[in-house]
Parts: sequence; structure tokens; C-alpha cells
Amino acid sequence: MKTPKTYSSIPKGFGAELVTVEGCLARGLSSFQIVGLASRTIDESRERIRAAINNSRLYFPKDKLTINLAPASLQKSGNYLDLAIAVNILALTGQLLTNDIANSMFVGELALDGHIRPVRGIINVAECAEKHGFKQLFLPSANAEQVRFLRLKNLHITPINSLSELVLTLKGVVQPSLDQSYTKSSVVKNTHTDNAYGFLDQIIGQEQAKRALTIALAGHHNLLLYGPPGSGKSMLASCAPMLLPPPSRQEAIEATKIHSPAKDLTSVLTERPFQAPHHSASRAALIGDGNLPGEISLAHTGVLYLDELPEFRRDLLEALRQPLENHTITIARAKQRVSFPASFMLIATMNPCPCGYYGDDRHECKCNPTQRVNYLHRLSGPLLDRIDMTIRMPRVDSSVLVKNTTISTHEHASAKRQIAAAAKRQLARQGKQNGTLSSYETTLHCPRTPEANQILEDAARRLGLSARSYFKLIKVARTIADLAKSDRIEAAHVLEALQFRDIGPNLE
Repeated sequence: MKTPKTYSSIPKGFGAELVTVEGCLARGLSSFQIVGLASRTIDESRERIRAAINNSRLYFPKDKLTINLAPASLQKSGNYLDLAIAVNILALTGQLLTNDIANSMFVGELALDGHIRPVRGIINVAECAEKHGFKQLFLPSANAEQVRFLRLKNLHITPINSLSELVLTLKGVVQPSLDQSYTKSSVVKNTHTDNAYGFLDQIIGQEQAKRALTIALAGHHNLLLYGPPGSGKSMLASCAPMLLPPPSRQEAIEATKIHSPAKDLTSVLTERPFQAPHHSASRAALIGDGNLPGEISLAHTGVLYLDELPEFRRDLLEALRQPLENHTITIARAKQRVSFPASFMLIATMNPCPCGYYGDDRHECKCNPTQRVNYLHRLSGPLLDRIDMTIRMPRVDSSVLVKNTTISTHEHASAKRQIAAAAKRQLARQGKQNGTLSSYETTLHCPRTPEANQILEDAARRLGLSARSYFKLIKVARTIADLAKSDRIEAAHVLEALQFRDIGPNLE
């Protein structure tokens, strides 16, 4: 009794798992059963597959049909296996030959009329197919652009619109679609629109805060903005996406791999993500649930913006410590362990107290000392130690607001050019941005003048800096030097970096 095998794949974490589909026909009452630790989603696919085969004018067997999904120890879910199961049934009934489906992988969701719908996480699937030596990948036409962006050398991509078209292609009656070169029309921006973001010129005053944002974006440094309500913290943070340089090709692939399983995304992301979860977000939404990535992974290669930082639950904030340090997040569950990249830049905002007016010269603070202390203690020392830069944004005087009538984007454009030039300089020197350097790499790539070393030594002793804070101070100074096009860190660069480490009494 023949048991043909077809192959598909299911995304798991940042990769994908190979699934072998085996079919068996036996005498008995007409039935269709899928075994192999399949979820309810896959179990329900039986009716989709049956209808798709019949509506494509193909034969569906009336005997006892059993489909096995191997390995049986792997939990399988999603709509990825519909096409592979249908092809296996066609091979089992002699409508396709073994040679027709050799060295091929099939992925896609079947509609009742036989059309093939797109699936999420197709880049993970394509990489799995190439890794296991398959020569051809049949996939939904809507998913083709994402895979073509990979430019895989050893895997031929064949987009398919329907089950009947697939059969004719495998039989050689219809020529498969040729691979097309990647064009800019096949890319999309992130989920926000440009109108959702701000420009530096729209922020009145706050010159030091603008400078801090420019330095942070140029060097991939974590930034904390604090001050009274209405001082421009949120507006300044919203400028970040429009200032960031475009991602590299590899970064675009990584971002798309993460976003595709979590969203109905069929094109390629070519703008850096900007994730802004609400403080009521759950733990699974922020760090992921083991199957889908969370906000910190969706922010990979981009920005994670946390507005009103102390309002987030303490356990959620502490969960940021590992990815801020290692740039990855590992989620361990009883039956699986998955890892997602999480190399994001953190921008956070907060008020100095619950009412927001502590230290403000125009409004009296209504909080007692205990309330202020409890509010600030929501942020642990280890978490603050992982923030490279902190800047206080005071209230903007009303007279400045009245006098400002200028409408331009010159300041924003200038900052964007500086950030792009500094980032390019860092990548040419060390292959990564300053904020992601290890302590060893910081020593290797951050030469300093004797005067700068003396200031660093005095600051470390006076401020009681930890080893992590000491190296972060050097990395911020290195970014300031890059913005100034200097090969070495000079005393002026360290002095400016110290302005963003002296966080003041409100956050001690």
C-alpha cells in the first residue's frame, strides 16, 4: 500500500519546523482523519480540503482516509498545511505522480472553491525549505513578493493561485510563473502613517531634549524623557520614526520575519518599526506568548516607545531587562522554548510624580513625599541602569509659544542628515551602532584623549557609576564624537555625555 509523502512547514519562533505529510487509504466506511498532534484549526481543514478538491473537478476518495503529520511530537497549528495535505491526497489517488511532487514543498490555505489564500510567516517557511534542500516552493501568489526579497539561490519560487492551477503546473501542462526581480512596489511602510509622526520644528524650545534625541537615534541609545505634562515629551518621541535612517536589507528581512506571523502582512517592511503599547498591555502582548512575538520583538531594528513608564506593571518593566542587555528574548514554556530577536531602542517618558507637577514653577505639586517616593520606586535601579540617557524637559514659557510663528522642516532635515551620517560612520568602523557595543568592543573602538580619560575617571568616582553605566557613558560620548566627525573621544564629548547621565534628584 503506497503512502506518498509531501512536505510543508510551520513557523516556530524566529524560524520554522519541517512537517512531513503522509497519507494512507484503507477499506472501510468513508472517513477523513488527520493525526499527528494537530490543533483544532488543522482538524477543521478537512472540510476545506474536501470541498477544494471537489470544486476543482478532482477526485476525493470515498474510502477510509488517514493523514499523518510528522513528527508527531511537534504541536501543529495554523493554515499552512492545507495545500500539502491536498497534494498528498491527489498523489495517494493517482492523480499526481511521485515524480511530480519530488523535491518540492507546498504551503498555503485552501478556500472552498479551490483558490489558495496567503499565510503568515512565509519568509520563515522559505528559509526552512532552502535549509532542508528542497528545490521548489509552491506558495500563494500573494506571498511571493516577500520570498523574492530574500533572493534565495537554491530554491525556485512558484506562486500559485488555485489548486487546479497547481495540478496543471505539476503535470507540465501550464508553465510555472517565472521569478520576478524585486521592485520598490513590493514593499510597504510600517503600520503607521506619516501623519502620525511629528517633526522637530513643531516642538517649540526644548533644544537640549532635541539634541538628546538626535544623539540617541544616531547611536541606538535608550532614552528617558521626564517632565511636567505638556512639556512636549510625547511629541518629541513621535519624531523618532521620521528621523531614523532606513534599515539595511538584512534588517528589513528580519523585521518582516517577525511582523509577518503576527499580522496579515504580504509585503516587505522597509521602514523601521515604531511600537507604542499602552500601559495596560498584558505580559504576553509585551514579551510574546511562545507562538507569536510580543511588542519588544516587533520593535526589533526600530523603536519601542513606552509612554508614562511608571504606569506599566512592575513585572512588565523588569521583563525588559534581558532584551535591553542581550537584544534577544527567550520564552520558555513547558513544551517549547523559542527565541526572538529584540534589538530595539527604548524611548520612555514619565512625569516626576503622580500629579506631574513636582519641581514645576507654575503649578503646585499636590503629592506628599510618600506618594512621590512610591511613584519613582516603580522603576528599579537595574532598569534605570540600562537607560543610556535621561533628560529633563521643563515647561515651555507661554511667551515663547506666542512668539513662535515659524513653519518649516529645516531643523528636522538637518538632524536626519546628521543621524544618517553618524550611523554610517559607526557601521563602517565596527559593523554596528555604538549603543549595541559590548564592553570589549567599546574599549576597542572608542579611543579617548588623556583629558577625556581624566574626566571619565573623575565622573565615575563622583557619581558612583556602575561598570555598565561607565561603558554606556563612553558609548554616548563616542556617538557625540561621531556627530562631530571626530576620530577620538575628546573632553568636550564626555562633558556633554555627562549632561545626560546626571539624572537629578527626582529620579535618584
